[in-house]
Amino acid sequence: MTVHFIGAGPGAPDLLTLRGRDLIAACPVCLYAGSLVPEGVLAHSPPGARIVNTAPMSLDEIIAEITAAHAAGLDVARLHSGDLSIWSAMGEQLRRLRALGIPYTVTPGVPSFSAAAAALEAELTLPGLAQTVVLTRTPGRASAMPEGEKLAAFAATGAVLAIHLSIHLLDQVVAELTPHYGADCPVAIVWRASWPEQRIVRATLATLDAAVGGEMERTALILVGKTLGAADFDESRLYAADYDRRYRPVGAEPRFPEAS
Repeated sequence: MTVHFIGAGPGAPDLLTLRGRDLIAACPVCLYAGSLVPEGVLAHSPPGARIVNTAPMSLDEIIAEITAAHAAGLDVARLHSGDLSIWSAMGEQLRRLRALGIPYTVTPGVPSFSAAAAALEAELTLPGLAQTVVLTRTPGRASAMPEGEKLAAFAATGAVLAIHLSIHLLDQVVAELTPHYGADCPVAIVWRASWPEQRIVRATLATLDAAVGGEMERTALILVGKTLGAADFDESRLYAADYDRRYRPVGAEPRFPEAS
């Protein structure tokens, strides 16, 4: 028996890895975070599978379900939205399973910031503008922020910020970022990236409040940075005609002559 932790992706049922799909199809028990995982993903479960929505459950209750499946020798598909490496609460579950001696695997999923960038048709790291993306959030009731992880500290680097779980504090976010990025810095908010009801607002830090118009939903991602919608940026050297590289040697004395 194994518990398979699976990143279920940002929302669209077809933004699920093949490995994740196949594991769901092979597991007679499926535990899923019902507030964020769409029903289309659950359709991969085998007929007769026990499907449990963990949204109203405590950690103890979730582990009890897994323990019961373990006793019965039944594999479990444990679904979380997006990717499991960030804000999934997987770590505390794995700690419990290790203590109980219950085996598990971890399968990554498409993270929400990737789906949001795709919806915006944006490359977040453009030459000469930004080469770093910071995934962060503001403090919440469930998790406080460590002292050194302030929005202003990240903004001071000029990196692109992907700010999760913070739409309800939009005014605070704008106030903290404007001194570092400037009022004309591009911003995008993507609600429910990849879902049928996906919505996008593009603005600047100065115009964001008016553009949003007071409509706030918690399943939204705030992206801030110079690369959003940028047209004036350097081209990468990667495809430059005079760039000597392993798979395209250039010049009389290429850096990798054995590849020529």
